Amino acid sequence: MRRHLTTGLLVVLSLTGAAAAQDAPAETPAYDASTVIATVNGVDITLGHAIVMRDRLPAQYQSLPDDVLMDGIIDQLVDQTLLASLQSETAETDPLEVRLHLENERRGTLAARVVAERVGAAIDEAAVEAAYAAEVEAFAPVKEFNAAHILVSTEAEAADLIAQIEAGGDFAELAKAHSSDPGSGAQGGALGWFGAGQMVPEFETAVGTLAPGAISAPVQTQFGWHVVKLLEFRDTAPPPLAERRAEIESTLRQAKLQEEIDALRAAATIERPETAAPADAIRQSDLVKN
Repeated sequence: MRRHLTTGLLVVLSLTGAAAAQDAPAETPAYDASTVIATVNGVDITLGHAIVMRDRLPAQYQSLPDDVLMDGIIDQLVDQTLLASLQSETAETDPLEVRLHLENERRGTLAARVVAERVGAAIDEAAVEAAYAAEVEAFAPVKEFNAAHILVSTEAEAADLIAQIEAGGDFAELAKAHSSDPGSGAQGGALGWFGAGQMVPEFETAVGTLAPGAISAPVQTQFGWHVVKLLEFRDTAPPPLAERRAEIESTLRQAKLQEEIDALRAAATIERPETAAPADAIRQSDLVKN
């Protein structure tokens, strides 16, 4: 079991990214991140190493019993230490590619911590309400229609059904009996609410010319011939703040983060010599191999 877990962790850790937030202990323990939990040929493996590795694992590993998880992680760290020693004994002797990768990992992890802090920060309620008010002001209502139809294969059938309806026939019962649309037919032809672009153009045009309660002339579409009845229409309204809050808050946080990045860039000395390297140099992986 432990060896199976170790192999699985090796694959997972090769694919996962920055560490998640660590769980805060409930009380001060008799150990800390520097506590040595294993030593491999004189190289210490600490509890901190194990915790950071655990924080990077996906949910299916996080839910393992603690003793299984701890043993598996220690085994993984031991194996990694042994394998790493085959390449380099110290950071100073690491291959160039490894050193560059670690530099990227460091800056990426630190940047991710800053982003997580900013994204998790509270948003001023007044800013949320102001953003929502701006959305409401800019909202452009469009018409939505609640309609029913009867779908048949020929214009003559559609005309006959219209005559029956005009003579007092019940539209819903006729739809149940004659419509070839299995979805709406069983519901008396009811299509529910829909807006612009949700129906084929010929059908949408016909609906737009009807008053509530009116029946259309036969309408031909790619599906056949329709008898259309408009039940009612309405103008769309902006969604309530409760539905928009999460997206608004996310947008505000992203905007605030971007403002901070822009300010950092404005205050920094950034030089990008255009002649330093051609664009295709980005694909020359052999430059970092040694």
